[in-house]
Amino acid sequence: MLEKLRVPGLGGWSEDPLWASFYDWSVEHPRAGGAVWRLGIGSDLGLLYAAAAEIGRQPAGSAVLDVPCGGGVALRGLRRGQGIRYVAADIAQAMLDRTMEAARERGVADQVEPDIADVGDLPYADGEFDLVVSFTGLHCFPDPHLAVLEMGRVTHAGGVLTGSALLNDTGLRTLPIRQVGRFSGLLGPSATKAEVRAWMAEAGFTDVTLRMSGAIGYFRGVKA
Repeated sequence: MLEKLRVPGLGGWSEDPLWASFYDWSVEHPRAGGAVWRLGIGSDLGLLYAAAAEIGRQPAGSAVLDVPCGGGVALRGLRRGQGIRYVAADIAQAMLDRTMEAARERGVADQVEPDIADVGDLPYADGEFDLVVSFTGLHCFPDPHLAVLEMGRVTHAGGVLTGSALLNDTGLRTLPIRQVGRFSGLLGPSATKAEVRAWMAEAGFTDVTLRMSGAIGYFRGVKA
């Protein structure tokens, strides 16, 4: 469902595009990567680290869904011996392989379950997860509205959905990035700030917050 037009040398999300490797590198190198984020999209990379830290606050026995897990950058929030179930979901086996490699390097592989899954049709039960995270993923989905509804469906009452996305109504600075991304098939239609809020409410989330950092919006809501 996430596969679209492919440009030679870039790859599609069902594979392992070069952009994914660059993204992972930027997140894993705070100084250099942080400079790239500030210059490229005017965003503070530290907010991604802060958002991922919510994973580490989940008590033992909790269930967390990370979709799309990509190369496993959100694993930085998972603690060794935390005792939670962490489902890393993606449409690409290559991404899952990289996530598990990162999990082993961080010493948390015993808590991570890699799973091939489409965010538009998640193979999980209603209310299965305490926390759903979707970092820099919403703008990649071909139907972000449906994705939010599906992520809401699998979040149980009192649980949290949190994530980030490159949003559409953030000025002309990132317009070329969005256009090239869509042409290449790496980006979907994304959303505006108002749409993210509306979709979160439709999915049953309250106390919705949306914090902008340059072109990236960090959203969070609690399932009613």
